[in-house]
Amino acid sequence: MAKGKKGPKGKKITLKIAKNSLKITIDGKRRLDLSKMGITTFPKCILKMADVDELDLSRNMIRKIPESIKKFQNLRWLDLHSNQIDKIPESIGQLQNLLFLNVSNNKLTNKGLPQEICTLKNLRMLNLGLNTLDNIPTTFGSLKELKEVGLFDNYLTSIPVSIQKLPKLKKLNTLRNPFPQPEEEEPKDPIKRLDSLYLVNESDLCGSCLTKSQQQRDKMNDIIREPAACKRNPLFTNLITPNSTAKENQVEWR
Repeated sequence: MAKGKKGPKGKKITLKIAKNSLKITIDGKRRLDLSKMGITTFPKCILKMADVDELDLSRNMIRKIPESIKKFQNLRWLDLHSNQIDKIPESIGQLQNLLFLNVSNNKLTNKGLPQEICTLKNLRMLNLGLNTLDNIPTTFGSLKELKEVGLFDNYLTSIPVSIQKLPKLKKLNTLRNPFPQPEEEEPKDPIKRLDSLYLVNESDLCGSCLTKSQQQRDKMNDIIREPAACKRNPLFTNLITPNSTAKENQVEWR
């Protein structure tokens, strides 16, 4: 963005709009759904509705989540996916009732992951996919209640063992990261080698031994004369290359 120029203005959310966006979930929880509203800044007016159980700000253009997010003490579900967020506020650690946190498809870097996330001891699902992370803190292994972790489409070269061995972990998605490829083993030599070779005259062999030797020689000559099979280049037809496989697979990063 050029110096002196402001970003897109975005839609202004009023308290009335926010109240009209309030929904009741199947299990009776209050969800404030402001997804796909064209919002560019966190609407301060929703702080007056901080008693909601779920907050959905996904699929907007929000760049920053303020420290005042800590006022949502009842939050069990926070969805921020598909925005422009490059940092999670440290006060996120004060949302001790949080079970679900989705920050996928943003612009998070390693510096944007505060250690305070490790204090969310009740967290069940954490989605950090589709960001620009190249390292995950080993301290995330302290989140013992985690059942699902999304780390796909980042720049990770390794996953901490502490995360892989989380006691309740059922799903760990690490697809499309530049993990180092394992070294290929040298192919085993298909030709059987002889430790010793003795040369004898045909006249020194008995009849059966001579016949057996001649048969083996004929088989070897047949193998040498056999023409190599023609190799064909595989034909791949009707291939379609999507503009963005990751974004089309909505289920994976929601």
